[in-house]
Amino acid sequence: MAVPRLLPCPLPARMGATTGEDGVHFAVFSRNGESVHICLFDESGERETARLRLPCRSGDIHHGLLPGAGASLRYGLRVEGPWLPERGHRFDATKLLIDPYATIVDRPFRWDPRMAQRGVDTVDLVSRCVVSDALALPAAYAAGEKTPSFIYELAVKSFTMRHPAMPERLRGTLAALSEPAILDYIRRLGVSHVELMPVAAWMDERHLPPLGLSNAWGYNPVNFFALDPRLAPGGADDLRRLCATYAQAGIGIILDIVFNHTAESDEHGATISLRGLDNAVYYRHATDDPGRLINDTGCGHTLALDRAPVVRMAMDSLRHWRSLGVAGFRFDLGTVMGRSDSGYSQDAALFAAILQDPDLSQAILIAEPWDIGPGGYRLGEFPAPFAEWNGHYRDDVRRFWRGDAGAAGALATRLAGSADLFAGRHRGPQASVNFIAAHDGFTLADLVSYAGKHNEANGEGNRDGDNESHSWNNGAEGESREPAVVEARNRDVRAMLATLFLSRGTPMLTAGDEFGRTQHGNNNAYCQDNEAFWLDWTGANDDLATFVTKLSTLRRAHPLLAAETFLSGTGTPLDARWLKPDGTAIVDHEWGGLDALCLLLADANETLLIAINRSRGTVRLKLPGGTGWRCLLRSTDGDNADLPSRSVSLWKAG
Repeated sequence: MAVPRLLPCPLPARMGATTGEDGVHFAVFSRNGESVHICLFDESGERETARLRLPCRSGDIHHGLLPGAGASLRYGLRVEGPWLPERGHRFDATKLLIDPYATIVDRPFRWDPRMAQRGVDTVDLVSRCVVSDALALPAAYAAGEKTPSFIYELAVKSFTMRHPAMPERLRGTLAALSEPAILDYIRRLGVSHVELMPVAAWMDERHLPPLGLSNAWGYNPVNFFALDPRLAPGGADDLRRLCATYAQAGIGIILDIVFNHTAESDEHGATISLRGLDNAVYYRHATDDPGRLINDTGCGHTLALDRAPVVRMAMDSLRHWRSLGVAGFRFDLGTVMGRSDSGYSQDAALFAAILQDPDLSQAILIAEPWDIGPGGYRLGEFPAPFAEWNGHYRDDVRRFWRGDAGAAGALATRLAGSADLFAGRHRGPQASVNFIAAHDGFTLADLVSYAGKHNEANGEGNRDGDNESHSWNNGAEGESREPAVVEARNRDVRAMLATLFLSRGTPMLTAGDEFGRTQHGNNNAYCQDNEAFWLDWTGANDDLATFVTKLSTLRRAHPLLAAETFLSGTGTPLDARWLKPDGTAIVDHEWGGLDALCLLLADANETLLIAINRSRGTVRLKLPGGTGWRCLLRSTDGDNADLPSRSVSLWKAG
């Protein structure tokens, strides 16, 4: 059998491994590496059959052609270069590396301490890259609403593992989401876009396996192009089919993208890809100490998204996902996207690259507008057309319903679309992604059942997770069968759901919150990949899910609730007046003591009244103009114009 050889070739247009009529072209970035080797494996991926040096170097890109090769070829990388940690260089040719541009990896990643030990070969530990010809396929085009009207956030495995109608072979996979029982349920809720928590290949944090735990959320990526084989055993086609199926149902797919860090962690972490390719370029280091990693992420290091090769990698990744039919992206710890050595800027390199791109600039773009670095909270400071997770909305709604003094004014600002955050930057209320609970933190049910976090199962002595969740327990900590406690919690959940869907902005709900999912008081369940934390479909509160369906239906039926303008209160073009339940206007000095308030909305087509009562007693409501009003919604039982305790109502004139 002939010994394979890599041949010189012109610099390929694409990075990574791409197929052509003459074979497979390889292109790998390494500015400080001395040489890059392609390690070839047999069809099983178990036996290394050749180790070949890329023969060409054009600037910082090493490249070559493997003639006669094609799709399904298994390979990895090794890079020779200096070991000078004090200068940021951590090259180690004993480490098998994943091509950052690989679109398929043949097995899940599993942490092993040898990945972090210098001079120890990891050929038996690291997944193999698999050459794909998917780039030659025609691009898919996302369908559905351009602007989300109801985002539904879900983790693929947790969402599908315990569904009673799910075939065993599909549980925990992307394919499960296309099963009729799942798709019909999501469509019935009125969801416009499903936001998938990370689906790219990931690895457990190194402290989890010794604790018998594993990463359940995927926010620890190895690569930005390859789907995790546990979720997508069929590779990119699994996501392509999902996007196409959901587009036919009028639902878009949004991917949660982690561009801020990788599974390589801090200087004591693994060498499996970027660290071994060129640590000094791919990751940010202190300007006065090139050996010290910047940790703006809390994960030990930070991706250098202000440098051209890293920007190119991020852009190529987004284009890859778009080619599969993805409608848009939510960016984890999005402040990192705008960081450089001089701080955060809306004009940062990656923002500029995205916004000038004719396709990506038209995609749905959502930022989590914070990281843990200096000045990391940047809510309201992302460039248009980015939308942002509105943490102020979450906290202000929680504080109001918990009963905090002086919270009514802040609630009114959030109901009105958060103009204080977005109006000055020429963005409408849709820039505010409103949520009360998300994957990170308490579930909606736990928010009203636990006054404090209970993260003991995470193995960190309950030290991890947010210490102030603005939660309350309605008189009993944790699970309770006391009828009065159960009823109080149900009232609070329904009131907050109604608040969410009656607010200006884009509502987002985390899967299962519409039927009472619990994480047993754990507000940092990232490492709880087990049956106790997967969604319990058999224990679902169907009445609550039906209530959410009613809320989303009302929102669609009454555009006044979701209009793309802030509530100005000026009377034109929209009349918006804040009233007390007795029908009189709220004056400035009264906001601090309000427990009940109303918002009167009117345009040329209809007049609506949103009435809110957080007090523990019934409040008499005087409807403006007296008669002619019809109640469209009550979050809790009532049959007259009174506002029941802990409730939200919606009324329509005429």
